[in-house]
Amino acid sequence: MIIIAKLLLAHFIGDFILQPSKWIKSKEISKVKSKELYLHILIHGLLVLILLWDWDYWYVVLLVVSQHLIIDLVKLCFQKTCNKYKWFFYDQGMHIVSIITIWYLCFNPDTLSLIELFSNQSFWIYSAVIIFITKVSGFLIQNLMSNWTEVLNKNRDESLQNAGKYIGILERLLVFLFIVTSHWEAIGFLLAAKSVFRFGDLKESKDRKLTEYILIGTLISFGIAIVAGMTVLEVTA
Repeated sequence: MIIIAKLLLAHFIGDFILQPSKWIKSKEISKVKSKELYLHILIHGLLVLILLWDWDYWYVVLLVVSQHLIIDLVKLCFQKTCNKYKWFFYDQGMHIVSIITIWYLCFNPDTLSLIELFSNQSFWIYSAVIIFITKVSGFLIQNLMSNWTEVLNKNRDESLQNAGKYIGILERLLVFLFIVTSHWEAIGFLLAAKSVFRFGDLKESKDRKLTEYILIGTLISFGIAIVAGMTVLEVTA
């Protein structure tokens, strides 16, 4: 039953941690001729093989690699600059559905025991969720707010490189930690602290768009961490 968690973990690591930005650009430019595309697929296969750690599952590795290559090729063929953020969600959705399908067909799990999948395997649950709330959700928020980001970037002041990304990662990790350790009150202090630091910027800018942008981003970020934390508490209870 732990297989599905390992397959998802391999996907998260392969797509969001072990895939540099220059590989993504190479794939978008060269498409099927990009050597980085096939290196990316090879890494996925190795991750699945390492996490499953059983040569008897060679066919699972082959299926995962095949579906990943097909989905990536479909994305590269149909993705345009104007719909790039939409294809991010299409791509990830197809990958996750394919992984779940492969797991179900190859291992014939008992549907009724699906809820028990994570309850006795806390290590894998926390590994997958932590990667999700740090790296994966960062891409989700970035794509959700991409249109507004372009508008605001036209007149933005200089800031530390990638500072917003790391602030988001840290705040989601802290919110998740507070929830799983039953310190809900600390979330309020964290939100208040962020508001205090942001108040000066918002007051000086007098920009309603910037205020709305920051508020939406903060609420999405906190919301993802809260839902992730509550989900983990539920399935591990």
